[in-house]
Amino acid sequence: MLKFRRSTANVIFKTLRKMSDLSRLGLSEGKIKDTEKNVGLCTTLKNMLKEADERSVEVDKNTGTLIYNLATKLKKQEHMPAIYNLVLEKKILNDMQLVAALEYVKANPVKFEVSALEDACGVGVVVTPEQIREAVLEKIEKNLGQIKTQRYRFNSGPIMGMIRKELKWADGKLVKQEIDSQISSILGAKTAEDSKPAQKVKQKKSEKKPAAIAKEVKSEEPAELSFSGFHKPGENYTTEGYVVTNSTMRLMKEHLERTGSQVRTRFPPEPNGILHIGHAKAININFGFARAHDGVCFLRYDDTNPEKEEEKFFKSILDMVTWLGYTPYKITHSSDNFQQLYDLAVKLIKSGDAYVCHQTAEEMKGFEVKESPWRNRPVEESLLLFEDMKNGKFDEGAATLRMKCVLEEGKLDPVAYRIKYVSHHRTGDKWCIYPTYDYTHCLCDSFEDITHSLCTKEFQNRRSSYYWLCNVLEQYCPVQWEYGRLNIGYTIMSKRKISKLIAEGLVADFDDPRLFTLTALRRRGFPPQAINTFVKKLGLTGALTQLDPLMLESCVRDELNNTADRVMAVLDPLKITVVSCDEKLPYSVTVPNIPGKEPSHEVCINSTFYIDRSDFRISTDKDYRRLSTDQTVGLKHVGMVATVTQVVHSSEGEVTEVKVKLAKLSDTNKPKAFIQWVSDYQVAEVREYSRLFNHRSPEDPEEVPGGFLTDVNTDSLKVHTAYVESRIGSPPVYTAYQFERIGYFTVDQDTCSNKLVFNNTVSLREDSGKS
Repeated sequence: MLKFRRSTANVIFKTLRKMSDLSRLGLSEGKIKDTEKNVGLCTTLKNMLKEADERSVEVDKNTGTLIYNLATKLKKQEHMPAIYNLVLEKKILNDMQLVAALEYVKANPVKFEVSALEDACGVGVVVTPEQIREAVLEKIEKNLGQIKTQRYRFNSGPIMGMIRKELKWADGKLVKQEIDSQISSILGAKTAEDSKPAQKVKQKKSEKKPAAIAKEVKSEEPAELSFSGFHKPGENYTTEGYVVTNSTMRLMKEHLERTGSQVRTRFPPEPNGILHIGHAKAININFGFARAHDGVCFLRYDDTNPEKEEEKFFKSILDMVTWLGYTPYKITHSSDNFQQLYDLAVKLIKSGDAYVCHQTAEEMKGFEVKESPWRNRPVEESLLLFEDMKNGKFDEGAATLRMKCVLEEGKLDPVAYRIKYVSHHRTGDKWCIYPTYDYTHCLCDSFEDITHSLCTKEFQNRRSSYYWLCNVLEQYCPVQWEYGRLNIGYTIMSKRKISKLIAEGLVADFDDPRLFTLTALRRRGFPPQAINTFVKKLGLTGALTQLDPLMLESCVRDELNNTADRVMAVLDPLKITVVSCDEKLPYSVTVPNIPGKEPSHEVCINSTFYIDRSDFRISTDKDYRRLSTDQTVGLKHVGMVATVTQVVHSSEGEVTEVKVKLAKLSDTNKPKAFIQWVSDYQVAEVREYSRLFNHRSPEDPEEVPGGFLTDVNTDSLKVHTAYVESRIGSPPVYTAYQFERIGYFTVDQDTCSNKLVFNNTVSLREDSGKS
């Protein structure tokens, strides 16, 4: 009986142990459920825990967090053992070291050395309490005057940031404790005066003359999008769902006085990624609507998330807007308004419409979230805590400012401000709290007197909060209009997922011509006019549709048909030697660059020329129409017909040369087809592209159960060593040509003085003559 009980207990213990494996990592129940859906990740985590047990390493909450972050963030799994070993040996002790380790792996995918890894993530580096004390003391002494004047309202965030730069591996909590301790020792205990909210100093507004309105230069393009149904400036209140308050008409009158009843729109991208084809629709709608109504459009960088923003994205966004043919009326940043946004947040707290909350991000996640226990805390308390947030007295995630409103989807009290100890590209270390999109967007629209806030349908559930926030703060309220997002099949547009493709070596970069980022489309040779035409043909609707890339390619083909010079090229050259000819060789004719248009150029055929290998067969069949030993073919432009006299083979049996006789084209020798050829040539690398993904919706788990990475078409790029007419010389990057009978091609940026590179833009329309 005892033996039975023991064995039963062991089974129960093992079962419970198996069930609780992931809970040992310190994950919440919700996170465990989400993780268990990912079989691969779940297996990896359980194997890592098993190794920790075998090595008798205690998995406390900190170690559990490091294990989970390592398993979910590391792309190169072959480097997992080296990093995990440092975690188990307690050499990597915090997330900062782990992030540094992952960055080392990313920067050194091939040349990976454990010793260099340890150096990169600070293994063995000890920052003593004395070092922290001295560093804090130095900064405190430099700011002593301000500290004594401002007392406990002094913003210690910048000090924290400077010390983190000097002592990279110092424990953040110890640094914070030391700063608070030294300030406390200088100032003594808090007084009643210290606990009062800071008095806002009213400043006189300087009178500014309204800036002159610079109208955009109109370029020759197809007709603009149809914008019927939109309200006129000043008639915001006539739109469905618009909220009218006692202040609405007064604020509207002031708005019209400032703008002169001008239409004003904005394109507000986040500077944390590359623009894609969906953004082309947003650009055309916002800039196009303003242009159609003699208005102006701002380019506003929504730079409220400093940890994800990079200078290259700011430059790329402006580059793409300009490339599509638009000029911003003014370039602005959400960060231009940080002080004004903060002041309005204080006002929101004072009116009882916002509060400081201490729920974690995990607790606020989802739609069935319970009301915050701090929702009804006293206004004075929230004011003081919000100032403490601004002054760096909370850790990241320890406090947020939340607005008392409900989104259409039922989400309660969206966050207005969160803490981030990250330097901002424009404001530096002045702020350690940053506003969210839900708080910033509508207010910046108001500050810029936007008349039509045009956005995609996914923001429709934020329309009521948009109106609520402007109205509760008594700010001019624009009108939000939504339109259907542009989705293209057989591709992905997520920055995160494209980064995975790059990391796996499946594409070269964000401008790989197989992608649908705007930089990729430009590199592939898609004219901006064609992209604009494509968007305008779609119209302005609210329908959510996924379009086939063929629709865009059709617009590209139509544009290039009228603008691209014709050139003859052969992708797989086969040597042709003329043994006899009715005309004296070399023989030249004049050919228009584009049929039916001026100017023109000469093409010259010599006794040796080249055709594409696919245009020759030893024997023929009833469907084949080009050159073979028993069938003639015509040569484009020169009016000659080639007849095979001899075929030369290599020792391996491959055709290396075909000898022909050339006769003048006549009524008696008309061939079934004409082919392109090249005589005076230069060598070029030609890159042919096909769809990157095999399925229309590579991100759909029902269509692609294995995930989008498993759906990549590994044959989507083919590289040819081609012969192209030498007359084109060294054309500039992005010059487009039609390679006759093949397709449209564009000079790639990899072209250099001794290497000409072309990208295949789109094919020609189906041509029965190529059979």
